[in-house]
Amino acid sequence: MAPALTTIAKELNMTSAESAMALSIYLLATAFGPLFIGPLSEIYGRQVILHASSVWFLIWNIVCGFAKTKEVLIASRFLAGFGASSIYALAGGVLGDVWRPEQRGRSLGIYLLIPLLGAAVGPIIGGFMAARTTWRWMFWSTSIFQVVMIFVSLLTFRETFGPLILRRRAARLRHETGNQRYYTASEWLDSGRSTFKKLGRALSRPLRLLVFHPIIQVAAIISAFNYGLLYIVLSTFSDLWTQYYHQSVEISGLHYLVIAGGEIAGSQLGGPLMDFLYRRRQAKNTATVPTPEFRIPLMFPCVVFAPLSMLWYGWMAQYRLHWAAVDVGMFVFMFVSQMGGMPLTAYIIDSYPDHTSSAMAATQFAKSLTAFLFPLFAPRMYSVLGYGWANSTLAFAGLLLGIPAPVLMWKYGARLRAKAASSY
Repeated sequence: MAPALTTIAKELNMTSAESAMALSIYLLATAFGPLFIGPLSEIYGRQVILHASSVWFLIWNIVCGFAKTKEVLIASRFLAGFGASSIYALAGGVLGDVWRPEQRGRSLGIYLLIPLLGAAVGPIIGGFMAARTTWRWMFWSTSIFQVVMIFVSLLTFRETFGPLILRRRAARLRHETGNQRYYTASEWLDSGRSTFKKLGRALSRPLRLLVFHPIIQVAAIISAFNYGLLYIVLSTFSDLWTQYYHQSVEISGLHYLVIAGGEIAGSQLGGPLMDFLYRRRQAKNTATVPTPEFRIPLMFPCVVFAPLSMLWYGWMAQYRLHWAAVDVGMFVFMFVSQMGGMPLTAYIIDSYPDHTSSAMAATQFAKSLTAFLFPLFAPRMYSVLGYGWANSTLAFAGLLLGIPAPVLMWKYGARLRAKAASSY
């Protein structure tokens, strides 16, 4: 949508702030959606929640394409984002359900491939659509694709949430045998609770984790800052090429291939590398249970090189050096950001196996808030400070936040997890 913002603003008579809101409010919805979707999937299962969320997104995404006023567009973007946010809550849960800890990097790499391609290639397609046809086709084409994906998921996606599968199996045994001794641990924990109380406890879980679990707090802070930086880049990258380098909208969109390449390379190399480091340390470990802290070492070089590459990108752009120099800095930034983010996700999945979706929803709440807020001040920041000093400020903040976080998790993570209250 970013390359077409100028066209959309002109057609719907939007101010620059309103057009930025139309882009960012989708991300605001992805902050609140997982707070409901994640816990509900731990009651009703991943399958039904995924299908319901997909249909919800489809309906409101179609409305976006037919919007005649800015109010309708902004409102429908928010509601569409609420449905689309299911992936942020459910993906980690499904990966934790299906894959073993020593395969976590591989599974994350496979999962991230398509979303990363979409986030980076989408602006390229959007740029050509904005230049060659109406911007409305950006919404209509994604709706057509969503219909196909819903059809495929209805045929292929099966329930993965272990406690629900066991509850269904126990219920079937009780029905077939008449023996009421068959019940699961989760049923025992929920015994005596009304549906209202179970829903209330489940829906409050992500915020309870965020408020009372230090591990979630540390992960949320560092991932939120990195996510905000990512969306500053995604929302301003096209403007850099059209306004500073005077390239066409179509050509400016092609630079997003660099973003896609960096993220894909980071995920596909980072996943196997994380598994290798994890297996090596786990093999030397005398404990029989997996140790989430063994994910952390991969983060150490990444929290240093990400700010350095941000500096490179900013100062190359500041002096308007050859576009290839800017793209190199962007590629490295995306590469190390992606590689450094995967261990953090795996750490959360490993630390909260029973309530992965709620834990992911807690961190996603912080991430989506920064993804919504950071792009709102980014244009003004670059206008006042320029790309060099603006990126220098962001890089310095990244170092201040990024370096202590993995040190804290490596040294005190196990102790903090042991002292944390139950995620129930």
